Amino acid sequence: MRHLEHAKAPMSRTAIADALDIHGENDTEALRRRLNAMLRDGQLMRNRRGDFCLIDKMDLVRGRIIGHRDGFGFLVPDGGGDDLFLSAREMQRVLHGDRAVARISGEDRRGRKEGAIVEVLERNTRQVVGRFYFETGVGFVVPDNKRLRQDILVPDEGRFGAEHGQIVVVEILEQPTAYRQPIGRVIEILGEHMAPGMEIDVAIRSYGLPQQWSPLVESEIGGLSDVVPEAAKVGREDLRELPLVTIDGEDARDFDDAVFCERRGRGWRLLVAIADVSAYVEPAAALDADARERGNSVYFPERVIPMLPEILSNGLCSLNPEVDRLCMVCEISLTAGGKVSEYRFFEGLMRSHARLTYNKVAAMLVDGDADLRREYAALVPHLEDLYALYQVLRGARDKRGAIDFETTETRIVFGADRKIERVVPVVRNEAHKLIEECMLAANVAAADFLLTHKMPALYRVHAGPSSEKLTDLRSFLGELGLNLAGGDDPEPRHYARLLASIQDRPDTHLIQTVLLRSLSQAVYQPDNTGHFGLAYEAYAHFTSPIRRYPDLLVHRAIRHVLRGGKPKTFAYSEDDIQLIGEHCSMTERRADEATWDAINWLKCEYMLDKVGEEFDGVISGVAAFGVFVELQEIYVEGLVHVTSLSNDYYHFDAAHHRLMGERTRKIYRLGDVVRVKVMRVDLDDRKTDFELADEGTGKGARKGGGRKTGAGKKGRKDDSDKGKGRKKGGGRKRRRR
Repeated sequence: MRHLEHAKAPMSRTAIADALDIHGENDTEALRRRLNAMLRDGQLMRNRRGDFCLIDKMDLVRGRIIGHRDGFGFLVPDGGGDDLFLSAREMQRVLHGDRAVARISGEDRRGRKEGAIVEVLERNTRQVVGRFYFETGVGFVVPDNKRLRQDILVPDEGRFGAEHGQIVVVEILEQPTAYRQPIGRVIEILGEHMAPGMEIDVAIRSYGLPQQWSPLVESEIGGLSDVVPEAAKVGREDLRELPLVTIDGEDARDFDDAVFCERRGRGWRLLVAIADVSAYVEPAAALDADARERGNSVYFPERVIPMLPEILSNGLCSLNPEVDRLCMVCEISLTAGGKVSEYRFFEGLMRSHARLTYNKVAAMLVDGDADLRREYAALVPHLEDLYALYQVLRGARDKRGAIDFETTETRIVFGADRKIERVVPVVRNEAHKLIEECMLAANVAAADFLLTHKMPALYRVHAGPSSEKLTDLRSFLGELGLNLAGGDDPEPRHYARLLASIQDRPDTHLIQTVLLRSLSQAVYQPDNTGHFGLAYEAYAHFTSPIRRYPDLLVHRAIRHVLRGGKPKTFAYSEDDIQLIGEHCSMTERRADEATWDAINWLKCEYMLDKVGEEFDGVISGVAAFGVFVELQEIYVEGLVHVTSLSNDYYHFDAAHHRLMGERTRKIYRLGDVVRVKVMRVDLDDRKTDFELADEGTGKGARKGGGRKTGAGKKGRKDDSDKGKGRKKGGGRKRRRR
């Protein structure tokens, strides 16, 4: 590349070989392979004469293709910068996820840079899940992933017995070109379209979630049992007499954290014991490679795709009651005001004294349930100390200025044959919040420990609002007579104060939603820049190594220090950590999208027999093409298309999150209460279409003045992130982060 830079002109392979003094059959072949690899990696290109050129010298851009459900797409440059818009015609030769080189061909009517694909560097899509159709003698598969807008042609010899309408997995044999659709063959028939559980099978394959363990992993875990070997207990601090307990949901199966608290003088001693996954999963093992590829466990309704095999996740690593378990412990001493005076990490051996649930703990501590307090009499004093500490930590959190958004998590309740009976909100009680504060304290201590010892490590980083989002936010707040303090660089406490000041307003939900959407998504990276939402200068994930790979990496870094290791001798370099962080951020988004997709399928299925019925709802999103409405009580979201709004032309005001009528000045804004009628449900596209039931009367809209709002929403346990702009239990992903 340096030579081509100096040559200032394209060169043939022969000319390159002569210039670099490369001769002989073996060396010439090695050069040929290296040049081909550089072509694949997008470092070089070949012109029409077959000469090699530097891409940067040809005003070309290389990057990854992001498809859009409407047929067009974008090329996201590898080196950052503005995305290139790709027309539907350009997208004919590529699929979502491919890597390509494009040239800037001009600007579209919206001022976006428009690209033309020059060469495809890497094909990302090898298998596709979708619905098989056989029409007029032609077989084809319509992909379930709507970012893949090209049907895959399936010749007769590639049908594998698939019948019209079935859900299948197809292997792509020939990738698309500018003149031809992709061609494939059916390799698996998942079943009929509406079969129970089909939504999860489809989501797993649509998003490429690994679900099979490699043969090497099967071999590695073959000799494991759920009993800790005696040799593994040697050299650890013995905590088996300490009444550590786990506190989780009723349906939890893997327990990766246990807690204990006692008063010490005027302050507290808190122990957070975490399953010691790193004691069993070695960095060079096949088990580690599979866990790293998965990145995290994926939680679907009534089904889990675990990061680790069940013998570890539910057995040997899980802190099950009344059995010996290896653990990594964070011991924290806190003052009467909740300030950390000191902490230490150590390798421990524990025995959980009880498997408690959030509801049981809340009943004992908040409701004073006499029967439960008698049943767990030996543990109640420690639980009361834990609750007292939580109240102090909660006060310190408020003083620190952490942002506390109230959002709704939902749970799908199934009946016979896995049919949805209802969608219900998950209510967080004091026990959820108690455990959350304990996990936060341990995670902060872990981040501080890694920084102190200058270890290469992954931090959980959450940036504040961008200048563009901040400008839009201030414009919106200004119309309501509100102000976000902090100038051009607001702090979390400014968000928190504003949230506290609006709690009694009828438009609280609207304002909170807009504040939430002004923030970015948290990511994993080796450079610590703090966690804006939680108002921490440093934050890492330490408390869930059974289900999150970054936590496992943090455990390894901590153990390396505890055993006398130095940063330079750690198994991972800064570059390694950077790549793992990017990968784990991707797998987290992938898991979210897959679960949202499955949940949206289930919610659409739930609405199939409700076409024609009317419901009250709250406007949960506004776009140029209409408003999204979430139905109250059943938490299903659908679209009221702008074309169904009669008697006026409506224009989108992005800064104020509203549609406004040109003539009538009617406004439909985020947070308004409306009554809608279910008009259509499309299971394939995961779409539910509404119309305003009261559109003719004007009810639910307003003319620039007062408005109706929905009720406030309860929060959820989240030991790490704010500002994701989503509801975990469902809802639509509104933008690519």
